[in-house]
Order: sequence, then structure tokens, then C-alpha cells
Amino acid sequence: MIGGGPSGLTAAIYAARANLKTLVVTGPMVGGQIALTYQVDNYPGFPETITGPELTGLMREQAERFGAKFLENSVTSVDFSSTPLKVRVDDDEYEAYSVIVATGSLNRKLGLESEERLMGRGVFVCATCDAVLYDGRKVVVVGGGDSAVQEALDLAEFAREVVVVHRREELTACLCLTERADKNERIRFIRNTVVQDILGADHVEGVRLLNRGTGEEWTEDCDGVLLAIGWIPNTSLFEGQLEMDEKGYIVSPGGVDTSVEGVYIAGDLNDTKYRQIVTACGSGCMAALEAERYAREKMSE
Repeated sequence: MIGGGPSGLTAAIYAARANLKTLVVTGPMVGGQIALTYQVDNYPGFPETITGPELTGLMREQAERFGAKFLENSVTSVDFSSTPLKVRVDDDEYEAYSVIVATGSLNRKLGLESEERLMGRGVFVCATCDAVLYDGRKVVVVGGGDSAVQEALDLAEFAREVVVVHRREELTACLCLTERADKNERIRFIRNTVVQDILGADHVEGVRLLNRGTGEEWTEDCDGVLLAIGWIPNTSLFEGQLEMDEKGYIVSPGGVDTSVEGVYIAGDLNDTKYRQIVTACGSGCMAALEAERYAREKMSE
């Protein structure tokens, strides 16, 4: 498995439990994006709140119990041109009948120091995951596309006020979403405006805004900042190895398959719509079952 988020960890559990020799190359951060979430309330089986690192830590323990090995490093290159498939980590090369790519995606960022410092402390990327934390509070949503407006609508179920800040005058979200947001008394839009900085020492306290047309700067107090300006798939490693679309996502002919036999995808690379822990785990399960089937067929040849 290349990637140590919920999908890669789930795939590791299934593969190791099937008595396959299983290696998980986690990358720089075990747990993936969920490692930045400090309160998980919607993962089945945990009636009490659990943190993202705690949840993925338990997944890792479960995979290790079945014999999975973990390498907390990054893959430097792959060669999927022949069997066995080859994965290189620095000077070491690993061979496998099957590889599961679960490298996930990164949310596009504003490029602010404060954004990094306050991630998980008021800066977040998923309303479905964290909206309940902002019950009765004020949240700024950055973005103007479908995702941003949908996130604003989801947040408005809990927050007392949601302010959508978009750098252009016109939103790019579909009319059906913008009409719903316009009718929601808890949502307001600030257009042609960019976020200059996110304010707060240990948690978000506000944002400094700049109107691109007038040059006016001001501070908008808030309790949270949701970034909804798009996602970047972590797939550069597979350029020339796997078929990709124009956005850099790996093309899947069906389910979790890729253009190369024996290579499967899971997590955000497989699910670009919902991006939830539980759906990531589901695709990790599917990828592992396919990888097991393929590997056993190759071993029997």
C-alpha cells in the first residue's frame, strides 16, 4: 500500500488478514488528512468522540496484529511496466504482485503561515466532518464553487452565521446551490475579496480581508475558517505509469481498477465526491479484495 490514511490502513487490514505479505509505505504523515482532525463523531462504532490520530492509530494496530509491516517513509519512484511491480523507497526496491495506491489528495491552500499553524485549530476543510463543532458560532468559508457553497449550506445547519468569501465578483457554483444559499438567512457573501491573513494565536479569532476592487482592508471576526478552493491529487509519482485525467486523477475503468493490471486505487483518488473516512475505508476494502484475487492468480501461474 502506498499511503497510510484510512483507505490504505483498511486495505492493509484486509490484505494482512488474508495472509498476504503486506507492506504499507505511509508517507510523511501516518493517517493522511484525518490526522489533522481533532474530533471525529461520525465514524461508526465510536459513540464517544475520537480524534483522527487515535482512530488511524487503532487501524494501524489492527493491521499490525495481522502481520502488516509499516515503513514511515515516502515512495521515490515506481515501475509498473512489468510483473512483478516495483516500488522504490530511497535506495531500497520492493517487488509485489499487487500495489494499492492510496496517496490521497491535498486541499488547495491560501499559502499563509497562519493557515498552516491553525490547521485543526479553527482552520478546517470539511463541513460534514466538523460542522457540529461550530454550533452557534461564526465561520468564514473561502471559495466560490459548488463545494464552497455546499459547505456553507451544511455549516448553516449549525453555525449562527456563515460568511462566504470569494475572490471574484461572480460565483462559479451552480444556480441551484447559489439560490438556496441566497435564501438562507444565516449565509452572506463577500465578493471580489481575498483573505490576507487568518488571525489568532492558538485558535482562529478572525480573518483580515482585502477588497480587490476598492483596496479596502478590514477584519472579520470569526471562530473558524473552512477552505473550499479545490483539491490536488497526490499522483505526480505515477505520471507515465498510470493513465490519468486532465485534473491529475488516476483513471479507473471500473471500481478500483487502473490502467495497469495489479494496481488499484483507494480513498480520495477513488472517491472525489464524498471524501469521508467511511467511504475511504470502503474503497480500501474493495481494493484489497481485488489485489488479493489478482495476487493469488499470479502466484498460482
